[in-house]
Amino acid sequence: MSEPNVVLTLRRKRDEIEGAILAYEKRLEAARRDLAHVAATLQLFEAAADPEAVKPYQDVHRLFRRGEIVTLCKAALAERGPLDTRELSHAVMAAKGFAPDNELRKAVAFKIVQALTMQAKRGGVGRGEKRKGLRVWRAHQNCCN
Repeated sequence: MSEPNVVLTLRRKRDEIEGAILAYEKRLEAARRDLAHVAATLQLFEAAADPEAVKPYQDVHRLFRRGEIVTLCKAALAERGPLDTRELSHAVMAAKGFAPDNELRKAVAFKIVQALTMQAKRGGVGRGEKRKGLRVWRAHQNCCN
């Protein structure tokens, strides 16, 4: 026996509505992704105006002017003597007025190692032994490279 016409029509309508819902869900997911990208971009531009609002995953390259890390490190080394990379990162963050944040400090420490390694090759700073796995930097070159 064949199904009543009403049942066939309702099944077709159900399938049509399910298809529409799937299409709406795909469009909704795309709109959510777009919103997330716009919000993240807005957050980056807002953070550029306020250095304390810097998120740990933000690129620290734009936080320092050219040569500023080396200048801040040399000032800290001249004032306090030989310091390891962690102590230098604390000093640089304090000089820039950044809030204490471990993720940001690690990113700054990597930038310090890069900058001071190049300075050590040029003879601008000295790098000595390692202390607890961290390089000790000196303001003068009276140490072994």
